[in-house]
Amino acid sequence: MARLPESGPGPYPFGMSKIVVVGAGAVGGYYGGLLARGGHDVTFVMRSGLEEVREQGLDVRSPNGDFHVRVGAVASTAEAGVADWVVCSLKATAIDEAERLVRPAVGPETRILALMNGLGIEERFAGWAGAERVFGGMAFVCINRGHGGVIHHLEYGRVSVGHAGDDAAQVAELAALLRSGGVEVVEAPNLRYARWEKLCWNIPFNGLSVASGGLGTESILKDPLLAATGERAMREVVAAANADLEAAGSTARLDPEDVVARMFGQTKMMGDYRTSMVIDYVLGRPLEVEAILGEPSRRAAALGVAVPTVDALYALVRNADRVRRGLQPALRVEDVAGEDSPPPLRRE
Repeated sequence: MARLPESGPGPYPFGMSKIVVVGAGAVGGYYGGLLARGGHDVTFVMRSGLEEVREQGLDVRSPNGDFHVRVGAVASTAEAGVADWVVCSLKATAIDEAERLVRPAVGPETRILALMNGLGIEERFAGWAGAERVFGGMAFVCINRGHGGVIHHLEYGRVSVGHAGDDAAQVAELAALLRSGGVEVVEAPNLRYARWEKLCWNIPFNGLSVASGGLGTESILKDPLLAATGERAMREVVAAANADLEAAGSTARLDPEDVVARMFGQTKMMGDYRTSMVIDYVLGRPLEVEAILGEPSRRAAALGVAVPTVDALYALVRNADRVRRGLQPALRVEDVAGEDSPPPLRRE
């Protein structure tokens, strides 16, 4: 998770691309903005902040240098037209809507980058678009969105990319596109590896941020019990990842000591960062619990790998999500009023 290159955008050997960003929140807005700064024709499909972005453009505020770009902004994908690349940065909770939202921008030569969290994402796109045109991207970035067209980039920004069919030549072309916007890119050994590597951070820190009642990363690291729980979860994710890679015939492996040292070290540099999941939890939005916690838990079970900490986080966060959104009954203050003293003894 090194900083983005400070030298700015670089050349793209295939010329200007028409890019449609579906789900232009913090992540889609930031990387779409970088690609626009790199000279590409970028259109955002968005709801919140649509008029502001149309009128004023996009403002990115970053420790690597602030910048402003003018981009297209539309309310529906049909208005955007057919693209060379569609960057889909929807929340994983909207995966069932992805085909409907993305398809209008897809022509015979369009390729799709799923810049989304979780496991099992590319399979959903490949089911209707074909694996040959589907890519996955995992953003290691501290970022949030302000009002209108303001994006606050706080730290990091590396994107790890892979192809649904593990086509190295196509991965290299996607990497060149992203680098033309100044993005630091890692071409992963394969897409499965990249997905699991991101989950090594997302599962413990997103999970604990909600299961602990709404804490930032610094608060988690400062609590010895929470930090130890996070490390156990991270090591379990590595074990499941390596079993999954082996089952798929890949020789790539994650090193648990490297993963723990690297990811805990990088997290210490974030300050008391609020994960995307804890922000959604506080605001009462649906959580990406199935993609980030549920699917890895189920995959580990199918592989025969014990992941008790991950399973516990999944159970806790799933129910916290349901309670927060009123889908699961829970005790209220009025339910326990007057119960601060024990009931009188009953004589039989």
